[in-house]
Amino acid sequence: MSTPTSTAVPLSPAPVAAPAAAAAHPAHAPAATPWRDKLNGVLFVGLMAGAVMQLADLPAIRQLGFSPLVVGIVCGMLYGNFLRGTMPADWGVGVNFTARRLLRIAVAFYGLNISIQQIAAVGLPGLAVSVAVVLGTLLIGTVVGQRVLGLDRDTAMLTAAGSAICGAAAVLAFEPTLRAAPHKSAVAVATVVLFGTLSMFLYPILYHAGWLNFDTQALGIYIGGTIHEVAQVVGAASNIDPATTEVATIVKMTRVALLVPVLLVLGMYLRSAAAAQSDGQAKGAKLPIPWFAVGFLVLAIINSLNIIPADAIAAIRRLDVFALTMAMTALGIETRFAQIKKAGPRVMALGLILYAWLLVGGYGIVKLAN
Repeated sequence: MSTPTSTAVPLSPAPVAAPAAAAAHPAHAPAATPWRDKLNGVLFVGLMAGAVMQLADLPAIRQLGFSPLVVGIVCGMLYGNFLRGTMPADWGVGVNFTARRLLRIAVAFYGLNISIQQIAAVGLPGLAVSVAVVLGTLLIGTVVGQRVLGLDRDTAMLTAAGSAICGAAAVLAFEPTLRAAPHKSAVAVATVVLFGTLSMFLYPILYHAGWLNFDTQALGIYIGGTIHEVAQVVGAASNIDPATTEVATIVKMTRVALLVPVLLVLGMYLRSAAAAQSDGQAKGAKLPIPWFAVGFLVLAIINSLNIIPADAIAAIRRLDVFALTMAMTALGIETRFAQIKKAGPRVMALGLILYAWLLVGGYGIVKLAN
C-alpha cells in the first residue's frame, strides 16, 4: 500500500505544471508574434526602399530614366531570388502587407500628381489622343495577348496597362483589382523597363532625323501620349526642348488620370464575367469598386483646388514615391525567376506588339487629332 502512495506524489505536479505552462505560452505568442513579424517585414522593406531611392538618385541611373519604382522591383527580385534566406521567413507577412495594402494607399495618393488645370492646358486634342491611346492599347493587349499569344487574362491585362497608362504605377494599380500573382506584375513591369527605356533614345533620334513631322504642341502630345512612364517621357522630351517637355508631361498626366475610370470599368467587367461563369448566381453581388482609385480621383480634385500648401504637396509626393517604391520592392521580393521564365518570351512579344502600336498607331492618332 505504501508503494502506490509514494509514486502518486511525484506524478501529481507534472500534470498541473504542464497545462499551466501550455496555457501561458499560447496566451501571449499568437497575439504578439504576427504583429511583430508584420512590423519587422514592413520595416525591412522600408530600409530596402530607402537604399533603392538612393540608388535611383545616382546620376547614371537617373539619366537612363529608371524611376525608383523600377529600380525597386529589380532590387527586390534580386534579393528575393538570391538572398531571401537572410530574412526570417515569418517576416513574409509584412512583405505581403506592403505589396498589397500599402500599395493601395500609395496609388491613391498618386492622384496629387495631377490636376484638372493640367488636363485643360493641353486642350481637346491632347485629351482625345490620351483616351484613344489608352483604350486602343488596352484592347489590343488584352485580345492579342490571350487569343494570339496564349497568355492568361491577368498577364495580358497587366502588360497592356503598363503600356497604356503610366507604366509600373499602372501595373501596381491593376494588380489588386485583378488579384494577380506577383510574378505576373513583374513580367509586365519588365516590358515597361525595356520598351520605355528604348523610347527615351529612339524618339529624339527620330525627331532630329526629321521623321517626326510635328510642331512643338503635337510633338509633346505624341511623346506624352505614347511613352510608358512619366520619367521616361521627361527623359525623351528633355532631349528635344523645354517647351516639348512641358506639353509631353501634361499629356502624360492626362493618361494617368484615366486610371480611375478604367479601373471602375474593369471592376464592372470582372463582376459581369463572374456572374456569367456562375450562371447568374453572382448577379446580386456587390460591384467591386477599387476604393483606392476613388481616393486617387478625390486627391486629384483636392490638388486642383490649390487648398494645400505647395510645400506640403511636394512633401507628400516624395513620401508617396517612397511608399510606391516600397510596394514595388516587396513585389520583387515575392517574385521568382522560374515563374517569369514560363511566360517571358510571350510577354516580351506582347510588349513589342504594343510598342509598335504606340509608335505607329500613336503617330496616326496625333495626326488625326491635330
